[in-house]
Amino acid sequence: MKYLVLIGDGMSDLPLKELGGKTPLEAAKTPNMDFLAQNGTCGWVNNIPKGMTPGSDVAATSIFGYDPKKSYTGRGPLEAASLGVKLKKGDVAFRCNLVTVKDGKMDDFTAGHISTEEAASIINDLDKKIGEKNIRFYPGLSYRHLVVISEDMTNIKCTPPHDITGQMVEDHLPQGAGAKLLKYLMKESIMPLFEHPVNIKRMSKGKKPASMIWLWGQGVAPQIPTFKKKYKKTGAVITAVHLLKGLGRILGLDVIDVPGATGFLDTNYKGKAEYALKALKKHDIVFVHVEAPDEAGHMGDVKGKIRAIEDFDKLVVGTILKGIRITGDQDIRILVLPDHPTPIAKMTHTSDPVPFVIYPGIPHAKRFNEKEIKKSKLRIKHGHLLMAKFLH
Repeated sequence: MKYLVLIGDGMSDLPLKELGGKTPLEAAKTPNMDFLAQNGTCGWVNNIPKGMTPGSDVAATSIFGYDPKKSYTGRGPLEAASLGVKLKKGDVAFRCNLVTVKDGKMDDFTAGHISTEEAASIINDLDKKIGEKNIRFYPGLSYRHLVVISEDMTNIKCTPPHDITGQMVEDHLPQGAGAKLLKYLMKESIMPLFEHPVNIKRMSKGKKPASMIWLWGQGVAPQIPTFKKKYKKTGAVITAVHLLKGLGRILGLDVIDVPGATGFLDTNYKGKAEYALKALKKHDIVFVHVEAPDEAGHMGDVKGKIRAIEDFDKLVVGTILKGIRITGDQDIRILVLPDHPTPIAKMTHTSDPVPFVIYPGIPHAKRFNEKEIKKSKLRIKHGHLLMAKFLH
C-alpha cells in the first residue's frame, strides 16, 4: 500500500457575507475533492493542541503524526534544518522576515513578496553589518530567512508579523529576558535596508521595500525519532516552504524540490502532483504541501483564496487522481486536509478543527467543505493520532 497526504494550507475558513454565507471552500468548484468525499471517510481533526500557537509548524507536526506538545520546539529550528544550518547546544534559531513598515504600521509581512535573489543580497549584507560571532544571518526563500543567536533566549515572547497587518509595530515588539537584543537588531536593520541598492531599485519601480527585519518563531533543535523509526515507512515531502522542508529533514524524509514551486498563488501545482506520483515509486508515503490558500487568507483576498483552492483541486488532486486511473494503481490511500483555518475575516490562523477526507473509505459527504463534513460524526481531538488511523 502507498500513501499520499495532500495539505491545502489554511484552506478552511468561516462563512463570508460577500459569498452569501458560504466559506471559500464551499464557494469554490472542487470536483476532485468532492469525488474523494463521496467515496471516502470524512471527519474533523484538531491539529493545534490547546494552549499552542496555531501555526503551520505546529499543525504540520500533528499531520506528520507527532504530538507537538512533546516534539515541537519552535519554527526557527525547522527553518534551520531546511537551510542545512546545524544548531549547536545553546543556539536559538529565529525566523527572520523581511517586512514593509509604513507610518509605524506593519504594511506587508512579505515585503511585497520580495524575490529570493533580492532578499539574499539584503540578508548577506545585514550579516556583515550587524551580525556578530554569536549572531548569524542566513538567507532563505523570498521574505523568509533565519537568524541564529548563541544565547539562552527561549523565554522571549515574539509575535508573528502576519498577525499584525495594519497594526503599530511598536506595540508588538519582543518581550521578556533577552528582548532588548532582538529589538536592537530589528531597529538596527532599518538604516542598512533603507540604503540598500535592492530597496532603492524596488522603490523606483513602485514596489514595496524591505524596510525592517522581524524576528520571531524561536526555538532550539528538536530531538524526535525519524518517521521510518516511528511508522516503519519511508517517505518524502514536497513543499516550497522552508519550515516543512526542515520538518521533513528532521524526520528523515526525502525533501523533493519542484521547479516553479514558489509558496504563493503562482506556484507549480501540477508539477508538485507529478513529482509526488514519481516519488511514490520509491517511497511508501509522500506529503504534498501547498501554501497558496494560506497566503490569500493572510491578504484577505477572497477571490485569490477561491482561485488557490480551485487550482489545488484541479492541478494537485485532479492530476493525482488522473495519474492513478492511468496506471490502474488501486493500492494508494489519499488523505486531504488543511493544516489549520486561515479565515479571510481575521487574516491570520485560528486553532479551530479542520475537515479531512481519507480515500477510499466509508462515504460521509457529497462535497468536501465545512458545511457538508459537519454531517460526519467522526472527530479526532488530537491531530497527531490521524496518521496512525490513515496508515492502518
